Amino acid sequence: METEVLTTTEQKLQDFERRNEAAFVGGGSDRIAKHKQGGRLTARERLDVLLDPGSFVEIDRFVTHRCTNFGMDDQKIPGDGVITGYGRVNGKIVYVYSQDFTVFGGSMSRTQANKIIKIMDLAVKNGSPVIGLNDSGGARIQEGVEALGGYADIFLRNVTSSGVVPQISAIMGPCAGGAVYSPSLTDFVFMVKKTSYMFVTGPEVIKAVTHEEVTKEDLGGATTHASKSGVAHFATEDDRHCLLMIRELLNFLPSNNMDDPPILPTKDRPDRVEESLNSFIPDNPKKPYDMIQLITKVVDEGYFLEVHKAYAANIVVGFARLNGRPVGVVANQPQVLAGCLNIEASVKAARFIRFCDAFNIPVVTFVDVPGFLPGTDQEWNGIITHGAKLMYAYAEATVPKITIITRKAYGGAYDVMSSKHLRGDINMAYPTAEIAVMGAEGAVNIIFRSAINNAKNQAAERTQLTKDYEAKFANPYVAAEAGYIDEVIEPATTRKRLIDSLEMLKNKRDFNPPKKHGNIPL
Repeated sequence: METEVLTTTEQKLQDFERRNEAAFVGGGSDRIAKHKQGGRLTARERLDVLLDPGSFVEIDRFVTHRCTNFGMDDQKIPGDGVITGYGRVNGKIVYVYSQDFTVFGGSMSRTQANKIIKIMDLAVKNGSPVIGLNDSGGARIQEGVEALGGYADIFLRNVTSSGVVPQISAIMGPCAGGAVYSPSLTDFVFMVKKTSYMFVTGPEVIKAVTHEEVTKEDLGGATTHASKSGVAHFATEDDRHCLLMIRELLNFLPSNNMDDPPILPTKDRPDRVEESLNSFIPDNPKKPYDMIQLITKVVDEGYFLEVHKAYAANIVVGFARLNGRPVGVVANQPQVLAGCLNIEASVKAARFIRFCDAFNIPVVTFVDVPGFLPGTDQEWNGIITHGAKLMYAYAEATVPKITIITRKAYGGAYDVMSSKHLRGDINMAYPTAEIAVMGAEGAVNIIFRSAINNAKNQAAERTQLTKDYEAKFANPYVAAEAGYIDEVIEPATTRKRLIDSLEMLKNKRDFNPPKKHGNIPL
């Protein structure tokens, strides 16, 4: 039997296939099987879910580390623990990296950092989003400062890319020490419940230093960071849910800061009247209602993608569409802390507004705010500085800004919530709106203190004076007479008036004075 003799080309093709197979298996079948326990996807499977079918193009597949310490020169795996490249999401180019925990625990080496840096640079040059799927044990100890330098080089690019292209991080496994800072510098952080963790120092170190005992989940799990710290914008159920949510978010975002956000067709009529809104705001000014219900009654198809849902629930932020056009929505939530602004809510909304402004997304604000939350805890922890962040974000933003006051707008909180004085473009109010320094009862107790104290029937006097104050100020017309409210509208027409305003403002151009950058009160 004759032995088949391969041509040189055929030999090279076989070598090519062998090298590809070595790269595709990552850390090997045993490690892959262990990794997939609990429903987790591999690094390559995650890319298959995230990207449009067949669109992924890998870069640096055959790269290996250059470390020779501690026997590492005998342990080289193609790709070195991260898969990098580009593909499409809903037809739009994105750059991605996906860390492979089966290869050296996904640890950051100098070589892995170089791969990530390469696609980040390409993303900025080509004006496309960057998505990082993080699953790493941290810096590769065997490489020492080389690994640390790799992290810092990534951090620098996170900063210089900020506001240029959208940056999205998905935490899909452990993320500790220096590894947490890159995600925290990006625009949105997704986490997976029960399988992802973020912390600067882990439970063992905390126990050794402070003697506190805490689990990984309580310290830095998805639920913790979505509800307590605010580090995570989305807490998802599993890997697949996480990746599909990233696809959904990208539907609202432009590819870069020079593009407009994508407009999608809608069957929802722009002139649709929502009669239920005429009776939606309770007559009792102290009675709560769900602001999210109001939002969904107004936006296209009733769809609202809420961001930071579990954190600082007294303010609502998220994305929606009005006649197909993406908008960022900011709204006080009367159901939580009566819609008061506190430290967490101010920071949450300020960061969201600055993202929208960076990427040309109009901001629609629904206002029902009785003021800033009082208390020593708020004052001692810097509500003054943190509240100023929200004011700064609104004042700095040059995108179209449309505001509707549904009920209360009291004191400094009226100013902060995208008022006309902070360059609000169109400021409207419902007939139920109350715009004043404070509520009627508080105002009367200050203004008419002497008259009440000298009255024979103090209770009756206070009640009458309160009614008089409400008649004068518990309405939007004083502000409308001053030009601070452009229009008092029938609630049922909210959708049409918002869409009319957006259409009118679509070519808006506004600028801040030339400067290196402002000094936001951090």
